[in-house]
Amino acid sequence: MLDRRQILAAIGTTAIAALGARSAWAAPIKPDEASALLVIDVQNCFLPGGSLAVKDGEQVVPIINRIAKSFSNVVMTQDWHTPGHVSFASAHDGKKPFDVIDLAYGKQVLWPDHCVQGTDGAALSKDLSIPQAELIIRKGYHKDTDSYSAFTEADGKTTTGLAAYLKARGVKRVFIAGLATDFCVCWTALDARKAGLEAYVIEDACRGIDTKGSLAKAWADMAKAGVKRIQSSDIAVA
Repeated sequence: MLDRRQILAAIGTTAIAALGARSAWAAPIKPDEASALLVIDVQNCFLPGGSLAVKDGEQVVPIINRIAKSFSNVVMTQDWHTPGHVSFASAHDGKKPFDVIDLAYGKQVLWPDHCVQGTDGAALSKDLSIPQAELIIRKGYHKDTDSYSAFTEADGKTTTGLAAYLKARGVKRVFIAGLATDFCVCWTALDARKAGLEAYVIEDACRGIDTKGSLAKAWADMAKAGVKRIQSSDIAVA
């Protein structure tokens, strides 16, 4: 039977292992031509003053700008919803933001109206400075289907074409940053793994919404899928 000192030692070892899982790189990771940075939904609606503002969301912008200098392959995404989109609480009588309903493709969190096509709220942050970004993926533009992932819509079958694009470029690993950790970042990371890519989520370059335990669940789901959790300091900056 373990005594108190053995138990405490075991707890300490577990804690160290958990910390190591967050950032365990002995040397900085150097992005190469087989690496791509995916910048997820850094849009006005998700920033301070926006209709679905993510707490401290603006703090990711300078971090993303800094690490983006190390990547020759950069893809950005934009939520691009139709007016009256199925994911909006306002489209469902008697429902309010963060309620969950059942749709044909599964559970759907209802959101405040956000990132409506052509509005200022849908625009990318003016403070992003990534001139070498070569592709913007717009998602969520089908009125009856939400789309968190940069790869696949919420129905699990309608693709954005991103996987094929990355394959054509010879990309084998993706580094993911942006908003929000527990939704669009997480879904993108999980789909990257399904596409056979190495996936790294840059924790301090993301911020979460964390509704009803969603952030903890997202990290657990990503860890189970083999997504690596790193910090921006783990990336060698050009």
